[in-house]
Amino acid sequence: MAMKKILILDDEDNLRALYKQILVEQGYSVVTASEGTQALKILSKQPCDLAIVDVKLGNENGLEYMRQMMTMRQGMKVIINTAYSTFKQDFQAWSADAYLMKSSDSKELLATVNRLLQAGKA
Repeated sequence: MAMKKILILDDEDNLRALYKQILVEQGYSVVTASEGTQALKILSKQPCDLAIVDVKLGNENGLEYMRQMMTMRQGMKVIINTAYSTFKQDFQAWSADAYLMKSSDSKELLATVNRLLQAGKA
């Protein structure tokens, strides 16, 4: 079975590194981006099975990039990972497959990634 590829789009270096380490340990292939244009460039070159997207990327709007990413790679699963619970009300957020609050406890993130990627194995 091919290794599942995950894109992490987050402007926090330490969180990006932590998530990458955890996911690689679980057998996933992981690419990371700190800004939206970088994420779009990665996706234009290689398909990913799942993207973990932060809503606030400095001055950038992660939801706007998420929408572009989903258009570019239809069928890719998307997890919104944010420190802002208010974004759950944003209608754009509902096009994501899952919505998680940021935490250094990665159990929920890992469980959600596993669930979404297992579901894709129909």
